Formats: sequence, C-alpha cells, structure tokens
Amino acid sequence: MRKVSFAEFGGPEVLHLIDAEEPHAGPGRIRIAVRAAGVNPVDWRIREGQILGAHPVELPAGVGLDASGVVDEVGAGVEGVEAGDRVFGEGSSTYAEFAVLSAWALMPEGLTFGEAAGYPSVVETALRVIREVGVRPGQTLLASGASGGVGSAVLQIARARGIRVIGTAGAANQDYLRGLGAVATTYGEGWVERVRRLGPVDAALDLAGSGVIRELVALTGDPGKVISIADLSAAESGVRFSGVAGSVPDALAEAVGLIARGELHIPVEKAYPLTEAAAAHIDSRAGHARGRRIIVV
Repeated sequence: MRKVSFAEFGGPEVLHLIDAEEPHAGPGRIRIAVRAAGVNPVDWRIREGQILGAHPVELPAGVGLDASGVVDEVGAGVEGVEAGDRVFGEGSSTYAEFAVLSAWALMPEGLTFGEAAGYPSVVETALRVIREVGVRPGQTLLASGASGGVGSAVLQIARARGIRVIGTAGAANQDYLRGLGAVATTYGEGWVERVRRLGPVDAALDLAGSGVIRELVALTGDPGKVISIADLSAAESGVRFSGVAGSVPDALAEAVGLIARGELHIPVEKAYPLTEAAAAHIDSRAGHARGRRIIVV
C-alpha cells in the first residue's frame, strides 16, 4: 500500500510517499480502507520533533491521527462494527491507503468522508478545552484564532451550551465566525481594545499560538482562566498548555449527537492528494484556515 512516511525529523521535505506493508487490526482495533485523513497541527509538530514527550516516535514513522473510511478488518473483542461500515475516528499513520483505528464511531448520515475525517481530533480538543477552562452557560469565552478546525468546533459547541463567544480571526473570516454564532472581531493592532468594547471576558482560549498569552491573561484577569493548545511557552505566563487527549470515543459519541442535531458542522477548506502531504503541512503551519484541511486517499 502507499503511505506517507518520514525517516528523520525536519521540515516538510522529509515527507515521502512510500510503498509499505499493510497494517492489521489487533485486539480492540479495527482497520479501515482510508478515504480521507484529517490534517492537524499535531501532525507537523510530530514531524518536526517538537512534542516527543506526548507523542513518542520511532523512525521511520507514518503521519496522521484522524481518518474516515470503510471497515475491512475487525480485531478480537470489538463489537458494534463490522466490515463494510463507514466510520470516522482516530488511530495512527492515517495518511495511507489502510490504517488501524483505536477509537471510532459510525459516520452520521449526510456526512461525506472528507468532512468526517476533519472531526475527531478537533472535536475532542474543543470539548476538552471548554471543560478545562471552566466556562459556564451565560458567561463569555474569548477564542483567539477562531476560524480553524478547533475554533470552528469551539464556537458551535459553546453556542449549543449557552456560552457567549467572542472570536478573533482575519478580516476575511469575520462573516464565517458570525455564521457560527460568534461575536467576531479582527486580530492585529488594537485587538485587545476591540475585545474590551465587546464586554467582559470570563475565560479565553489560545487556539493559534500567535503570541497573545499575556493579552489573554490581561483580558480575563486570571492566568487560570486561559488555556492554550498552540503556544508551548504558555507556562511561562502561568497558563496551562492542554496537549493530552481525553476520551476520544466519548468525544466522537458527542460529535455524532451534535452533528445529528444540526449543532455542529465543520467545512473542508482544502483537500490534498497523498502526493501533496508536504503542501498540506506547509499550509497548516501557516494557519488562517476556515474549517479543515484533509488528505484524500
């Protein structure tokens, strides 16, 4: 089978499309014929060797955590799914024609494979950071860098829970944020005062790692009310960096419910073939997404 792999840490040029042996589903796992894989910042952080403590890597290594596809192998002890089912979930080395998943759910009706591949990690992350930052219904949450995958999920999940959200993004994405239920404003010079004019902020999320931790602390008045998923130096300001996933099966189950009720939809901004995985990483690292980027297999 074909899969994207890297044999050394480095820039996108270390990614290569290779012929590899097919993986197989062990106990408690399933294998899918991959239709699409989600592109996440964690993918290029792992490739660069940034977060080896949380994600140990043995080289050469595959790339990708999220995927959607059709089940074709079911491991021992697995129930509730069978060959031929359309699923989405999380596993390893998902930029490939076949991948093994450790957490999955049946795809909701009406969702394409491309859309489904964009949900697993971002929904788990969004649910986790909303929980960890302690924001409650009726309060106001500030999401810095809100137009990407996690931001798109945060805005919609918060709205469904009765939380008011202020979202910052580029000028081109203001209408997109408003469409997801956020009070939108632009980042850049004067952004802190623009947020202040929109009212008090009870909690804040740094979703883009754009060097705004101190400003978020100033807006909330408490570093304990700020969470970052993108700035590895957050702890220097007393802010928690959230990088350890919670229960992915629980997150997928909640995502299915939200999607079925029409409360969550994350669009695909751009799709890339396996041969353009490096370009997908370059674009992901540059940010400014509106929704998700995916690899189509």
